Amino acid sequence: MNIAIVGVGKLGVKVCEGLSEGDHSITLVDINESLLERLSQQFDVMTINEDGRDISVLQDMDIGHFDYVIAASGSDETNMIVGRFAKEMGAGCVIARVRDPEYMKHFEFIRKTMGIDYLVNPDFAITMEIYKYLVDKYSLEGGIFTSGKISLVEFNSNKKPELIGKSMPQVKAILPNMLVAAISRNGKVIIPHGGDSIHEGDSVYIVGERDEIHEFSKNVHDKKTHTDVQKVMIIGGGKTGFYLAQKLADYGVAVKLVEQNKARCQYLSTRVRNVLIINGDGTDIDMLEEENLDSMDAFVTATGLDEQNLLLALTAKQRGIEDVISKVSREDYLSLIQNMGVDMVLNPLDISAAGIFSIVQGKKRVISSTLVQGQAEIVEIVANKNMALLNKTLMELDIPEGMLIAAIYRNGEVIIPDGQTRIMERDRVIIFSLLTDIPELEKLLKRK
Repeated sequence: MNIAIVGVGKLGVKVCEGLSEGDHSITLVDINESLLERLSQQFDVMTINEDGRDISVLQDMDIGHFDYVIAASGSDETNMIVGRFAKEMGAGCVIARVRDPEYMKHFEFIRKTMGIDYLVNPDFAITMEIYKYLVDKYSLEGGIFTSGKISLVEFNSNKKPELIGKSMPQVKAILPNMLVAAISRNGKVIIPHGGDSIHEGDSVYIVGERDEIHEFSKNVHDKKTHTDVQKVMIIGGGKTGFYLAQKLADYGVAVKLVEQNKARCQYLSTRVRNVLIINGDGTDIDMLEEENLDSMDAFVTATGLDEQNLLLALTAKQRGIEDVISKVSREDYLSLIQNMGVDMVLNPLDISAAGIFSIVQGKKRVISSTLVQGQAEIVEIVANKNMALLNKTLMELDIPEGMLIAAIYRNGEVIIPDGQTRIMERDRVIIFSLLTDIPELEKLLKRK
């Protein structure tokens, strides 16, 4: 497919990285010449060093013949304008990154009047993952993902104590028809391998035949569907803090939102309903103690500084707050997270890029996809004769550590695969992948 990324900001680079591994022809348009030069050396892409808002530039590149146009600059207005121009010139599917809450209030109106097929908002996407975790406690809807004859259940390892301390082969012996697809531990999702084991307090994801999984879930699920979260403190009044505070307040949670910038506090106080806005430094522990930090049910760090978010999250966890969630955009910090004890760490770029990948992959290649704790994705595909993954053993596919072929549905039978299993044409395949390894998934789905 022909794909144009107009405005190559952080999200644009992330999308380029993922899609460049697939069967796509990618064109990057940006005014930053040095950035384009670096990306052209790193990826097999065409670059145009021009302003994407210039109609003559879009005409010269024949934008109307692109299957997908992704407007991903740092400016909402630029993205909407480029999206409108591209659609008017005949482009297939137009995706625009839009973050401003003032625009999001008119989401559908903007989408329809501007002719934009999809609006992507990283801050709102991360908000929904945090909200789902705090309110529902399950990252899967109701704790179970089901597709056809295959299901995947999410549960706390304490509900199945005989699994604690067991390695993956030992778990296989206890649950012979099931497979541990993932483990969430201390804020980090892990794709387990033979040497990994289940720890106390882990969130465990097990896949298998639908009826067996639903029977198994009766013994490991809490009866209540919603948590009793009542008090939440959010550090950082940016766009993520804005969306999350309002979403939780509408649910009935008592929210305290701490923001250092006074002008921003005044803005928030006129636009966020039923939320206590506190003008203060979120790193001032004395101030947080005065605002009853220790009595909070949950603590969310959503400032623009990853280091500050992680430090505050660690401080809150050490003070015994039950649920601590942090927004982190730098992938090189992810290796530190597991040792910190934070409950959930989310990268808005990964979440938004995964959403764009799902759109580009389309229903013909990917039937469905579901995010897991904002760090991994369950992807269901139907294998066709053109895919690179066909007729090879899983061992031959050289699947990365962050990805797992979890289950295959073939001719009415559910197959829990091993290294010698081959994927055949028309198989329905459930793949569990960390968002950081989505580019590798593109390799598997590309044409031979």
